[in-house]
Amino acid sequence: MLRTRLLTALIGGPIVVLVLYLGGLPWLAGIAVVSVLAWLEMDRLVGRPHLAPERLIGLLFILVALIESYLTTSGLLSADLLLPTLTILLIVSLSLALFDRVERPIAGWSLTFGTALYLGILLSHFILLRERSNGFWWVFVAGGLTWVYDASAYFVGSALGKHKLWPRISPKKSWEGLIGASVITPLVGALVGPWLLGITWWQGLALGLLIAVADPFGDFVVSLFKRQAQIKDAGSLLPGHGGFLDRLDSLMFTLPLAYYFALLVAGK
Repeated sequence: MLRTRLLTALIGGPIVVLVLYLGGLPWLAGIAVVSVLAWLEMDRLVGRPHLAPERLIGLLFILVALIESYLTTSGLLSADLLLPTLTILLIVSLSLALFDRVERPIAGWSLTFGTALYLGILLSHFILLRERSNGFWWVFVAGGLTWVYDASAYFVGSALGKHKLWPRISPKKSWEGLIGASVITPLVGALVGPWLLGITWWQGLALGLLIAVADPFGDFVVSLFKRQAQIKDAGSLLPGHGGFLDRLDSLMFTLPLAYYFALLVAGK
């Protein structure tokens, strides 16, 4: 299992770094493709048919959120596009719900928009963070610290884990893994922050601490979806890793917070 995970990472990692380095439209296109695949995986988790009209509307919202983030940060769009788009989609989707003959149409509609907001709003921050000044390094460091947290929690938990952290949500996580990762990640942040981001060591420490706090909650959210669906992995497109939601889970919490942290300490 570990060998398969490493092989997938060795193949996929350079591709992700290349697209991240290119930024701009290649990064937008890459995030859009990942978003579509994650949205299809979400279909499976919440039990909605792929081609249900409201699901297509939800997908449209996700893509608009990504495109608006790119156009705004690149200076090509001065007006807010997201709010009017969301308003129109709300009106259209609720009108379509009137014709849905399932037993609980509003429950399906709520699932659609809840998950569309979850993916669309959070993934749009991947674009916002990359398109800022020094954006490559901010995404690289925030994503790297997320990986450091996950790897530390896995290895420390595997070696020392005896006390279950939250068995109802994620039965394999341990308090020992959480504590170990929460110590290691801020220390790594303090080391790489001044070097790669030009921030002070204590700001790097704070970034690492912020990621250490947010990371497990992002993981637990996807675990909650999977547990409700009674499946182990959100998908199977990434051998050894599951699906795209399985890889994006923590990043969807850590990268948005890293974006606002970057605004706070480094401005626009």
